[in-house]
Amino acid sequence: MAEKVGVYPGTFDPVTLGHLDVIKRSLNVLDKLVLAVAVGHYKKPLFSIEERIDLLHLSIKELHLDSQHIVVIPFSNLLVDFVREQNSHIIVRGLRAVSDFDYEFQMAGMNRHIAPDIETLFLMAADKYQLIASRFVREVSRLKGDVSPFVTDCVHEALKKKFS
Repeated sequence: MAEKVGVYPGTFDPVTLGHLDVIKRSLNVLDKLVLAVAVGHYKKPLFSIEERIDLLHLSIKELHLDSQHIVVIPFSNLLVDFVREQNSHIIVRGLRAVSDFDYEFQMAGMNRHIAPDIETLFLMAADKYQLIASRFVREVSRLKGDVSPFVTDCVHEALKKKFS
């Protein structure tokens, strides 16, 4: 049987416990997960691509996730093309709220139109992670608030250093 490879795209700026929950749970249905870290993105990330990749690796290690089945790769091309380059036909997306669903539904529809052979797998955020968003984590951290309940220790330290 062919290996089931999924691609979880995002800016991961920074990676949160919500992202890591989706990563962990994805491996319950996939053999391998490619974390596709967006390089040039309209969001203008706080962390560089290298920092975001490092923080993903460190967070995966910190939480003892199955790193043998996780690959972290930067990408800057069309997502469906990147998915095919990874010998995959599965896009993994996490959903927190109805607002996420609306955006993700439209994106999945566009991807399906462009690449009908690629499926989008949606995973609902665990209850305790539904309110976590990277943009809120960045803002709270910028204002010297405690974001430790939302991120790994290494990300918390990186945020404190970034805003010191």
